[in-house]
Amino acid sequence: MTAYRVATGGLVDRSKTIRFTFDGKTVEAVEGDTIASALLASGVSIVARSFKYHRPRGVWGAGVEEPNAIVDVSGPVSLTNARATTVLARNGMIVCSVNAAPTAVSDRNAFIDRFARFIPAAFYYKTFMFPTWSLFEPSIRKMAGLGTIVPEGAAVPAADQVNVGCDVLVVGAGPAGLLAALRAAETGCKVILCDDGFAVGGSLLHRSCSIDGMDGRSWADETVARLHALGASVLTRTTAFGIYDHGLVALSQLDAVNGRDRLWRVRPGKVILATGAIERSLPFANNDRPGVMLAEAGLAYLKRYGVAPGRKVVVATNNSVGKATADELSALGISVTLVDSRNGSEIATVNGAKHVESVTLSDGSTITCDAVLVSGGFTPTLHLYCQAKGKLTWDETLQTFVAGAPVPGISVAGAAAACFDIALVVDSVRLALSQCEIDAGNTPASALSLPAFDISPAWPKAGQSGRVWIDLQNDVTAKDIELAARENFVSVEHLKRYTTLGMATDQGKTSNLAGIALMASLTDRSIPEVGTTTYRPPFTPVPFTSLSGARQETMLNPPRRLALEEVHRAMGARLMEYGGWIRPSHYGEGPMEEAAQREALAARESVAIFDGSPLGKIEVVGPQAAELLDFVFYNSMSSLKPGRCRYGLILSESGLVYDDGVVIRVDENRFIVSCSSSHVAGVHTMLESWRQDRFSTDKVFIHNATTAYATVTLSGPKSKAVLEAAGLVIDDATLAHMTTSEVSLGDLAVRVTRVSFTGDRSYEVSVRADQAERLWQLLSESGKPFGIAPIGMEALLILRAEKGYIVIGKDTDGTTLPMDLGMNGPLKSKRVEFSGNRSLLTAEATRPDRPNFIGLEVMDDGGPFAPGAHGIEMTEGRLRSLGYITSSYHSPTLNKPIALALIERGYSRIGDIIEVQHLGARRRARICAPCVFDPEGDRLNG
Repeated sequence: MTAYRVATGGLVDRSKTIRFTFDGKTVEAVEGDTIASALLASGVSIVARSFKYHRPRGVWGAGVEEPNAIVDVSGPVSLTNARATTVLARNGMIVCSVNAAPTAVSDRNAFIDRFARFIPAAFYYKTFMFPTWSLFEPSIRKMAGLGTIVPEGAAVPAADQVNVGCDVLVVGAGPAGLLAALRAAETGCKVILCDDGFAVGGSLLHRSCSIDGMDGRSWADETVARLHALGASVLTRTTAFGIYDHGLVALSQLDAVNGRDRLWRVRPGKVILATGAIERSLPFANNDRPGVMLAEAGLAYLKRYGVAPGRKVVVATNNSVGKATADELSALGISVTLVDSRNGSEIATVNGAKHVESVTLSDGSTITCDAVLVSGGFTPTLHLYCQAKGKLTWDETLQTFVAGAPVPGISVAGAAAACFDIALVVDSVRLALSQCEIDAGNTPASALSLPAFDISPAWPKAGQSGRVWIDLQNDVTAKDIELAARENFVSVEHLKRYTTLGMATDQGKTSNLAGIALMASLTDRSIPEVGTTTYRPPFTPVPFTSLSGARQETMLNPPRRLALEEVHRAMGARLMEYGGWIRPSHYGEGPMEEAAQREALAARESVAIFDGSPLGKIEVVGPQAAELLDFVFYNSMSSLKPGRCRYGLILSESGLVYDDGVVIRVDENRFIVSCSSSHVAGVHTMLESWRQDRFSTDKVFIHNATTAYATVTLSGPKSKAVLEAAGLVIDDATLAHMTTSEVSLGDLAVRVTRVSFTGDRSYEVSVRADQAERLWQLLSESGKPFGIAPIGMEALLILRAEKGYIVIGKDTDGTTLPMDLGMNGPLKSKRVEFSGNRSLLTAEATRPDRPNFIGLEVMDDGGPFAPGAHGIEMTEGRLRSLGYITSSYHSPTLNKPIALALIERGYSRIGDIIEVQHLGARRRARICAPCVFDPEGDRLNG
């Protein structure tokens, strides 16, 4: 292939030179070039190696349809697996071909193509099953894949995300899209027009056309100016890649200058698809040789970039547009030979080892050439229409699938509506606007250099000699499809998966119709009887940075911080993340395990002070508040008296334990849900969802006040004395266990709740977050005579495990039901409907061998069990798991190891000895009750 830069023409700025490297060699480009056009202008013919056989491949298209020229880009912007046809050339770029080692020209794996006859479609499935797939998998996976992912730690700019609504979204800024957008904007509609090209105009950028007395490019520029004046948004380099639920259209706007992309979530009233059509190839041997290119692409490179596809060009076609392309190329001084199958002339094969040197026709004659431009008809780009549940129909005259019945809110215009001349384009726009209930108004006078569209069938034939390529991206040949038919993979979806036809980023853009047509011929069916595969979003690859947006690192998972964080730091706290909160794990120097033991023992012997601020404080208010909580909680909450508290479980709709916590009834119509720290957002969402689904939204209100208040907890046998020393006189009769009271502590208004997560007498004192430091200092000073000690999360986890209290997500898993935790009462006694109740009556929920929450007593001197170790037993000669250990610690109070576990039939096995296995080592344990500290509960009131 001898593509070259012509002396004049194109939309590029020849005064500005750009230099980048491709596979280590310097390439010179001009401002406005894409990587592909620059490579062509520099005479680079081999730009890639095919995925499966490592055949040499050249540039084939000029836009998103490109299956071959996939490259990795680093330098000013880092891109992985980018189409060279859609990335602008920039100074300093380092461009590398993918699937080639070391370069596309000199690929050491090129030898694989010599063995192609032995590795047809489904070769991997059939060959590597014996003796085991895992034996071959590492090598196959190493060879699979294309580009190289940006190394971890490389700077990837965060993408913007925009949510916007509009009256009309027009996808595609060719003549149809521009006409539709302009008329909609003139009628007062809020319009967004998007196009994946670098500039608006579509085919007007390379087709000779006049509209309203202006050439196509000038008319497009004037139309954009009018759109801007009318307040419309015109987005270039923006692909509408998917239509989703409730009319959401997702747009990906790529910025190759600074690498900062943008994701648009658009909710339009109406959508007009003016997405154009993709040209198809023709079936002849070696139709993948570098130098074979789509005819539209060849014309686009010449008109847009000033790059001629070759010096001696053969244009092979079966339609009138292909002939018009040949005429335009010839008029621009390119030596063109037309091979038109409508005149009985066809290419049989392309000759040349690594690039086009000549073609042999079906009559045996040979034409010397350095480029072959093919035009096998057009396939309307209807991916978005199909994603919106639109159904395609076959048009025999046009030899393509077209949009069928209208989809509410979506209309199709231009080449997407199979209108391939400007007169029909104008009519299709008029129809699309009327479907959107927009007055079409006056339409412009126009003329296009295309005659009325005419096409004759030109599909692959069974038994065709040579290697006829159907899918260039996935290396699928006509013979692969014939093999699929012989092996009865004749369903279009089976054909896709058996051969990989239309998979990967191509998604059938360039290959599906030819493959379907061949399968139809092989199975004596019509093309519409074979059908089409599903066009899955995204239409083109979308960078992960666009989908994640700014949600990276702390923006992805924002750390929640305590109002008392600086106080804890000053006290020597070591901070860690627990449930999304940055909290003290322990205080002081030394190993965390030793500190936790020391702090837990101090809490048992005297009094501990603990920052419990992350505990949920979700207020549920209104006359239906009790009814809502009865529905959401497994336990009944409506029977609570004001000033009382109750522990309960929250279940998912499937009956699984979602969270636990304490509900405080402040007065008749006001409750506070104190859920676990890590589930506050989830519980808030669940309460709000059920509120909107089942209750009167003017009779119950939910407010998450967790961060508005701080909670300081006192726990231990001397906790009451500390509070009294701080100035609060406590009467156990009025502030008994599981009660709450709003009182004054000095000049602070506080809520004191007597509830315990340690098994000792405890008081949770809540105050406004801005008063947290004053409360902490008051209680700390008051507690000094009693040996008060701050404790962190690690000590608290030990204390609660001694008491057998669960931590959701640690002592439960995604299958735990309330009965597994020993809570059967509400299921039997609760008379009102609650979330998940029906799921608790299924055979799965009531089977007798479910895992139960129990304790384990260590039977040796080996120290605590490893969390996650399994209880095991032999059954019918085979070792099986009985369950696993959820929590395991050394208890400083009891001076021995303790453990909690979920063990099959655990409650009926109390007292039994089982084996526990971890990493091959086995130990013995006795099953016991979860609570090993103060089982009678005397210390709660001590």
